[in-house]
Amino acid sequence: MILFLVVFTFSVSFACFQYSLSHYPDDMYQNNTIQDVGRLLPTKIERIEKGKEVDQIAHILKKAQSEGLKVSIAGKRRSQGGHTYYPDGVVLDMTSFNKILEIDKKRKTIHVQSGATWDDIQKAIAPEGLAVKVMQSQNIFTVGGAISVNVHGRDIKNESLGNSINWFHLLLPNGKIVKVDRQSEPELFKDVLGGYGLFGVILDVELQVTDDEVYEIRAKKVSVEEFPVYVHSLRENSEVKMAYARISVAPKTSMDSMYVVEYHKTKQPLKEKLRKLKEDQQPFLTYSFLNLSRKTSLWKDLLWYLQEKYILSLDKTLISRNNAMRSESDFLLYKSQRDTDSLQEFFIPIDEYPSYVKDMKAFLKKDDINLLNFTIRYVSKDDSSRLSYAKTDMIALVALFNHGKQKQDVEKAQQSIQGMIDITLRHNGTFYLPYYPYASKKQLLEAYPNFDEFVKEKEKYDPNENITSLFYERYRNEN
Repeated sequence: MILFLVVFTFSVSFACFQYSLSHYPDDMYQNNTIQDVGRLLPTKIERIEKGKEVDQIAHILKKAQSEGLKVSIAGKRRSQGGHTYYPDGVVLDMTSFNKILEIDKKRKTIHVQSGATWDDIQKAIAPEGLAVKVMQSQNIFTVGGAISVNVHGRDIKNESLGNSINWFHLLLPNGKIVKVDRQSEPELFKDVLGGYGLFGVILDVELQVTDDEVYEIRAKKVSVEEFPVYVHSLRENSEVKMAYARISVAPKTSMDSMYVVEYHKTKQPLKEKLRKLKEDQQPFLTYSFLNLSRKTSLWKDLLWYLQEKYILSLDKTLISRNNAMRSESDFLLYKSQRDTDSLQEFFIPIDEYPSYVKDMKAFLKKDDINLLNFTIRYVSKDDSSRLSYAKTDMIALVALFNHGKQKQDVEKAQQSIQGMIDITLRHNGTFYLPYYPYASKKQLLEAYPNFDEFVKEKEKYDPNENITSLFYERYRNEN
């Protein structure tokens, strides 16, 4: 009977997984109603237009203005807070504007159109022995989208994406195209980087890349109390190029058990077996366990146990830099009529971590929000963006939640996450803005004191708000 139940459960999970893979995008845009990945903000729009050439993109903007329509700019539409659309507006889809324009192996740069994904870039530069400096953990996102949220990743030496951008061309709302870099347009550079697509259309960008290298994975357990000391020592170790950690959210070990993963540079040659770019491996198993952990505490405990065992088993294995930056993503394709997965990310100063975890643990014991995962990364102080999330050297905690789609479920989730944001702010932290806008305007202003300055810059370059979004509308107008 037990065997039957296990087989039945995994059969159902497998069927759900295959359905998600084959049908995941099918309701993202139907009958002029658009959704983002969270499927919590269905919005009627006028139309979607794909930009394939610069002149065409400029014409789309000009035509929308002549019709009195607002424009929003979209890549893969993985942001969750209405950043890529606006009611009755035009969505400019940049995913077809995706050419690799030039690779300069000597200078270690790549020039790409903004609709290119990190996967496109990795496939172009891997044969040249090159690798990306900074990107998200998953390679499915567009470069333009990544610039618009100023991403960070596992690399602990190259900080946020802004530091690897040489320049980009920007199509302003008035139709003018400008070349933006730190020297010629320092203020506009700060506006666009982490500017959520509100200052114009990023057309093409030159990025710094680096050598593809062979790393040795080191995986081990670290206590919450010693984690700040560990992070400080990690930063000083020149051999460690990348790192991340996870802390348990399983009931038996919640906010107590941690493991860390380090990537140490080796002198091993980059042979073809290591150079070859990997694809998702057995995402069904991860999907199944994650899906079951959405339902019961027992499966959360089991998932953490298996996840920890698996990660620790990777100790001393070899991997290329490119493959270390190709995390699996298919297992995250979750779609349900009843509930949804939502991300939030919190940033706290390194030395605040033990007391922060203690306060968060106490909060989670009283609150019943369905927290599925906490991934931890290191982020250096960064002032390259006007809306910088890293006001000092910080620890980033990426939280994955599951909650219902009914109004009362969303309101409950918002209440819970606002509570977590309050704890973060009390520890001199901040939170990330690409996700569902649960934060109040008061919380946003405390985390981002430059937001009013950001709005003034927006008004300077786009006084008629020809380019806008639901995200900007909410925080621009909310008291």
